[in-house]
Amino acid sequence: MSVALAANAPTSFEIKSANLPLVALLLKSADLTRLSAEFAQRFGDMPDFFDHDPMVIDLGPLQQAEPGAGTDFAALLALLRSYRLNPIAVRGGDDTQMAQAVDAGLTPAPDATLQRAAPAQSPEPIAPQPVAEPAAQPQPAPGALVIDKPLRSGQQVYARGRDLVVMAMVNPGAEVIADGHIHVYAPLRGKAIAGARGNGDARIFALSMAPELISIAGIYRTSEVPLPQSIQGKAAQVRLVPGPEGDKLVIDPMSL
Repeated sequence: MSVALAANAPTSFEIKSANLPLVALLLKSADLTRLSAEFAQRFGDMPDFFDHDPMVIDLGPLQQAEPGAGTDFAALLALLRSYRLNPIAVRGGDDTQMAQAVDAGLTPAPDATLQRAAPAQSPEPIAPQPVAEPAAQPQPAPGALVIDKPLRSGQQVYARGRDLVVMAMVNPGAEVIADGHIHVYAPLRGKAIAGARGNGDARIFALSMAPELISIAGIYRTSEVPLPQSIQGKAAQVRLVPGPEGDKLVIDPMSL
């Protein structure tokens, strides 16, 4: 027989599980001078790229590249905070590194998992259900940011949390950035950075592919490595393909 027991519930608070979206830093080197230089190269001209995003520092790659390497966590945290990041947790280090990280104010998060953004899938068909009263619908994701005018040298456009569509030329020295895909329905001659926050499924499309730099989820290629003649100045797309030796950029011509 079931027995119901009287209980008291707090009236001033509740405690529930929550999922917190985190930015992850996969630390591959303990050389903070090099790290600072590469942060400046990638984000130095984008002071508002991060918006005090909570971050977990993953020391696993550092363990593989430089086993036992010491890390100046105070300097590392100061560097990250200067870019409007909020490091709160750490994972993947050895006992000494984890102890140093905790002393610096980080929380151990051994169960934190990093995953690649999954491509959208078609929903499975479901059986018809009885009609119910309409419920409040969630707000749709923001649509693509559309730019109609040419972008001149020194101009920068960032589509935070969405795709970017550019209807005019991206001139040399201009920069287009998106957390999702980038579509340029004109010559792309500047820099294009898609999947800026790690979305490896993002792509770059252009009617005339001749960029100074292309990047998806941090993997980049500059004009110092010329594009093949079958691609240069022609309609093409750029995508990221995982492989046993790491992700690589693949550029495919498009038939129009």
